Parts: sequence; C-alpha cells; structure tokens
Amino acid sequence: MSVAVTTSASLPPASDTNMLTSTFSLVDYVVFVLLLVLSLAIGLYHAYRGWGRHTIGQLLLADRKMGCFPVALSLLATFQSAVAILGVPSEIYRFGTQYWFLGCSYFLGLLIPAHVFIPVFYRLHLTSAYEYLELRFNKAVRVCGTVTFIFQMVIYMGVVLYAPSLALNAVTGFDLWLSVLTLGIVCTVYTALGGLKAVIWTDVFQTLVMFLGQLVVIIVGSAKVGGLGHVWDVASQHGLISGIELDPDPFVRHTFWTLAFGGVFMMLSLYGVNQAQVQRYLSSRTEKAAVLSCYAVFPCQQVVLCMGCLIGLVMFAYYQEYPMSTQQTQAAPDQFVLYFVMDLLRGLPGLPGLFVACLFSGSLSTISSAFNSLATVTMEDLIRPWFPHFSEVRATMLSRIIAFGYGLLCLGMAYISSQMGPVLQAAISIFGMVGGPLLGLFCLGMFFPCANPPGAIVGLLAGLIMAFWIGVGSTVASMGSGRAPTPPDGPGLSLPSNLTAVTVATLMPSTTVSRPTGLQRLYSLSYLWYSAHNSTTVIVVGLAVSLLSGGMRGRTLNPRTIYPVLPKLVALLPVSRQKRLHCKTHSQDLSVDTAVFPEKMNNGMLRGSRDEEAMDAPEEGPARQGISPTFIVQETSL
Repeated sequence: MSVAVTTSASLPPASDTNMLTSTFSLVDYVVFVLLLVLSLAIGLYHAYRGWGRHTIGQLLLADRKMGCFPVALSLLATFQSAVAILGVPSEIYRFGTQYWFLGCSYFLGLLIPAHVFIPVFYRLHLTSAYEYLELRFNKAVRVCGTVTFIFQMVIYMGVVLYAPSLALNAVTGFDLWLSVLTLGIVCTVYTALGGLKAVIWTDVFQTLVMFLGQLVVIIVGSAKVGGLGHVWDVASQHGLISGIELDPDPFVRHTFWTLAFGGVFMMLSLYGVNQAQVQRYLSSRTEKAAVLSCYAVFPCQQVVLCMGCLIGLVMFAYYQEYPMSTQQTQAAPDQFVLYFVMDLLRGLPGLPGLFVACLFSGSLSTISSAFNSLATVTMEDLIRPWFPHFSEVRATMLSRIIAFGYGLLCLGMAYISSQMGPVLQAAISIFGMVGGPLLGLFCLGMFFPCANPPGAIVGLLAGLIMAFWIGVGSTVASMGSGRAPTPPDGPGLSLPSNLTAVTVATLMPSTTVSRPTGLQRLYSLSYLWYSAHNSTTVIVVGLAVSLLSGGMRGRTLNPRTIYPVLPKLVALLPVSRQKRLHCKTHSQDLSVDTAVFPEKMNNGMLRGSRDEEAMDAPEEGPARQGISPTFIVQETSL
C-alpha cells in the first residue's frame, strides 16, 4: 500500500547530481544488478522447467498447488511498491506517527477477505475474479468489471514504473529511461514466460530484499543518532509522536476513525476483490492454505508499517543533528528518503545499492503482479468466452503474448506519465477511485440476493461517476489552491511551487488550512473514506434500481454466489434462540437445497474441480456449500 508521494518536475543541477553520484560505488552497482539478474533467473527457471508441457492452468494459477508461505509473501509484495517505501517515511517525517493507526484496519481488512471472499471465490473454482460476476449476474456485468479493472491497473503500472525511477534519477543520477526500460523488460520477460509461479517466487525473493534494505537503514541510522531510544525522545520533544485523535469528522485527513475504519474499505478493495490478490488465493493448493496465507499477511503488514514509521522517525532525528544541504531542503517529499539514505550510507559500499535494490524490488513485484493479473482477466474474461475451443497450446501461447503486450503498454504509460505534468495527480488517483466501486459491485452480488444485472451495471456506473467527481474535483481544487499542509516543527522544508503529487492507492490531496465550504467541503473528504463512500454508492444505487426493476424475479440465482449473512448471524445465537427462529438442521437444509436447485451439484461452474476437493467433500458435508439453502429459498421468492 502507498501514501503520498510527490515528484518534482525539475531535476537537480548537474554539479549536485555529480556530487551525489559519487556516493554510488561499483559495489553498489553490483548489488543492484544482482537483484535484477536473480529475479530474472528465478523467473526463467520456472519458465523453462517443464517447457512445452505448460498448461493454461499452470501459467495463470500455478496449477493451484502453491503453499501458504510463498502466497502470503506475494500478497504482501503485490501492493508494497517503491511508492510506499518512499512515501511512508516521508509521511511520518512531515506529519507525525498518526498514520501508524492505519495498522488497526489490517485486522478486519484481512479477516473479512479470509472468511467471506476467499470461501466464495475458491469454492466456485474460478480463474478470474470477474467470472464470479457472470455466475452471479450475467456476462455484461462481467465485462464491465473486467474493463474497469484493466483501466485501473494500466494506469497504476505506468506510475509505479515511472515515479520511483524519476526520484532515483533526481537523487543519484541514475539514467531515468535506462532504469524504466530495465524494470519493464525484466518484469515482462519473467512474467510472460514463467507465469504466476515465477511471479510468486520472485515476489518472495524481492520481499526479503525489501525487508533487508529497510532494516539496514533503521539499524545504521539509529546507531548514528544514539539509538532508537534517543530517536523516540527527539520525536516526542518535537511533537511527532501522535496520540489517538478521536475526531469523527470525515473531512479531517487523518484521525483514528478515518485510519482504523475508513482504512478497512481500502484494505477490502485491495485484498478482497482485486484480481492480483484473488489470483494468489486461487493458486493455493487448498482453501485452508488460502485462508492461512491471508492470516499471515497481517503480521507482515504490521512489520512493514512499523519499519516505514521507524525510518521516518530516524530520518527526523538524524536531521536534527546533521543539517540538510540546500538541495535537500528544496527537494520534493518523495526524495527525502533517498537523500537521507545517500547521506546516511555514504562510505559504506554496497548499502546504498542494497536500498536501491529494495526500491526496485517493490516496483518489480508490483508490476509483475499487474502484468500477470491483466493477462489472466484478458484471457479468461474477454477471449476464452468467445473462443471456448482454444487448445491448451494456443491458449498458453496467447497468454504469453498478452503479458508481453501489457509489458509494452506499461512502458508506454510510463512515457505518458512523464508528459502529463500537473495532470498526473488526477490520472494516478484513478487507482484509488476505481477500487471502491469494484468493491461495491462484488458486495452487492454477495450480500444482496435481490440485486439484479441492471442494478449492478447502473450501480457500478454511479459509483465510478461519484468517485471521479470527488477525486478529480479534490485534485483540481488542491492544485488551484497552490497550498501545501504545514509540516511539524523540525528542519525547514522549502517546497518548490512546481511539485506534482503522485497518488497511488491511498494518496489524495491533503486538506488546506482554511475550512472549505460548499463543493470544496465535499472535495476535502479524507481520502481514506473514498472506498467506503464509493462502494456504498454502488450498493445503494444498485439495490434501488434492482428493486424498481423487479429484483431477481424471473431470473435464476446461483446459490453458491451468495454469502449467507443472516444464517451466519443466527448461528451465533444460543441454541434455544435458534429453535425459536425455527432454524432447520443441516440434513433438512440439504434436502431443501437439492430439491430447489437440483442443478447445483453438477453445474458448469464446477468444471475442472480437483481430486482433493472431492476427498474433502464427504468430511465437510453441506457446510462446504457455504450457504444456507433455507435462506436462498426465501430470498429468491422476491
């Protein structure tokens, strides 16, 4: 996940750049190149292992045989891009530790996907998350969801590739387009050839590099300023250690409620319904392994968040003792961390290169995940439904070609990003804007049996319109005001007026000092409430249109696409209360279920089910269906 990152439109003077480049030694270049070589080697190993015998299932879902550990680390790495590695410390350095309370949202944000979304998706034996939309609604809704996701991820790829390269170029003198091309080509090759298994195992390696790079900065930095205890004391003295801000106002940028509960919806849009994450759940060898991998992300996310916060605090304490150069005081916020690392690790050959490798690991893992998920939805949602008789060989080859095509498109988007100037903020905010409506679309299908296809399509369009209205409006209003939030007491930061905010996933413009009114008030809604607001819009509009158009009357409702909210709540009551509500036994439910939905046991969505699922079924019995038939019978009578 990511926070505010700002890129300067102008590069440092040539003399300063040369001075900084001298801190990057031959050993640093070797460490950096080693990262790229090992990532490519891991990908090529899985590509050529069994070359010629790969099936479409192996390429897109790693043959559904991945274990819990690699899937968990891959889930973590997918949205832990270089933007987050640069942005979180900068956020802490400028505004204090209030952002840390975002970690409170991780619990529900990962618990709900583990027990709601994963069981539904996994038991339907899907390949693409948007295949669910066809099973629940119809093919038109599936195509709408797929196209929306493709638009979201294509925009995201270009910025994740371009923004870190631009920051690195400004601070270290790295050639901008050489780094962009290197990242793009390496990702494209091992993703297209190796498929999801190559992506997951390279994610594991790159995650470890990210951990190591950040840990080195914390250890060396805290040692230079007198230890972590001294870092904490300095931060406390300057008001950087934030308390719990219980202001319920949703227009305040960061409060406990905004971070802890608004963040839940953001987490659900990333870890609940995003194809890049769903694809990893579906690649697990069992449903239990998928759930455990989701559980394992929770402590890992907490560690990553704490490390980012510590780097920000160490950086603050460091600059209390060592004054910034003129160039550093005029740097854009996303360059603070890079300048700090180059200052801190100067004279320690290999360590600056390790941190640069850490940054590029974040970009590699994110971009490769995007390539793979885009190739999957394009193949499964837009091509195979129209050409169902593709042979395995042709489908596999076409999937590789699609992945290569998205690689080239990513490079093109990076170039477009470089030309967008002030419009870049609005363009990249799209990633955050689209996540909420897609979350609302899936929730509408899973939790509301009366929702129908017209309601789903109109609801999605309403959510997207609302998202773009508020998102782009707030961006334009912020750019027009020309004001930036005031940082806490500390080193002076003379921010140039030509800064361009790059918004990825969780970044939105900060509120200004004056209290806005009218539409300006609406535009100042905290970015962490965007997903909640937009997904709620989809659900409310979708339900209204569905009820006005007759609900599911005359349409077939697939029972396995519904999550049984009411029966789950009733099951929490004491047995005596359940009897008063005339709850039926599992055996009674199964007989009703089979009588009403005889096609359930052998419908098309069970295609390709595995032997191990058949072995598990007798042990789990009706519970494996994950629904209450009585509930479905009542709801389909609408």
